[in-house]
Amino acid sequence: MAHHHPESEDRQYDYLYYVIGLVSGLFTGGILDVGIIYALVGGVLGLLTAAFYLNVLVKGREGA
Repeated sequence: MAHHHPESEDRQYDYLYYVIGLVSGLFTGGILDVGIIYALVGGVLGLLTAAFYLNVLVKGREGA
């Protein structure tokens, strides 16, 4: 019987959170229509938000 490793399966989809965070941040920064720098800052903030979500909030659910 093969062992099931759910942690490795979850890790292969982590990039989706980063892509969604990046695109959402770029879109939000672009909507402000102030300048391209706001779109870049929005993208960075989106990536940071995705990293926080994955490393703090999702990792904390492992016991549940």
